[in-house]
Amino acid sequence: MSSCNHAVVSGAFDDLKSPDIRFLQEAGKLGGLTVLVAPDVSIQRTTGKPPKFPLAERLYFLNALRYVGRAIPMDAHAAPDDLPAMPGPRPDIWADVDATANAAREKLARENGIAYRVFEAGELQGFPEPPPMPSAPGRKKIIATGCYDWVHSGHVRFTEEASTHGDLYVCLGSDANVRLLKGPGHPLLTQEERRYVVGSIKFVKQALITTGTGWVDADPEIRRLKPDIYVVNEDGDKGGKREYCRELGIEYLVLKRVPAPGLAARSSTILRGF
Repeated sequence: MSSCNHAVVSGAFDDLKSPDIRFLQEAGKLGGLTVLVAPDVSIQRTTGKPPKFPLAERLYFLNALRYVGRAIPMDAHAAPDDLPAMPGPRPDIWADVDATANAAREKLARENGIAYRVFEAGELQGFPEPPPMPSAPGRKKIIATGCYDWVHSGHVRFTEEASTHGDLYVCLGSDANVRLLKGPGHPLLTQEERRYVVGSIKFVKQALITTGTGWVDADPEIRRLKPDIYVVNEDGDKGGKREYCRELGIEYLVLKRVPAPGLAARSSTILRGF
């Protein structure tokens, strides 16, 4: 499909998870992708309750995905099956999924000369490893580690800030090591799924799965990548990481947990409920 095409998707995209991201990844292959996001009032009107995450936070997360050209609010008065209206180039393709696709949408797209592409569940299976993002030469290598079991706007903000210091490599704890450190019930998501979600964030150069154990489980990856800076947030400043970096001559940088402007602070522990 030509990159000159313009594709559009629409929806609430509340509590963004890997199936949503897989859909956006495939929809993005159809052409430049605009995501039209239902405002809070529309979700309240449709479901009878407010969204879990407000519009500003949903837009922030969506715009941080490498597959999305832009995410903007949709018309608050639009019905769920209305043809998405958007500023800028007229869409060539309206992408949808089985769960929301219907004959009314297909008819509306056809009457307006727009292709209607429905992705079936089988097309969105698996978690392909996102390839490394391109970068300018001479940038420093930055490494971050963690579980990333429920990725939220706080994680996105952390990667955004960390990436201002150089190319960011995120090393995610393997399933076995997360269980070792956090106990039964962890992680919620497999290492492949967690790598997929984190690697889909445009601020991340590459997401990797650690092969070591303990609090410095990324030791094999660190010795291979030879990063200039190891970045953690305030909660992650433990486990001998500071001393480890001193021994290897790696700069150690602790970032404060400050949400993106206008957004609420988020915690995976609170979101998970344990």
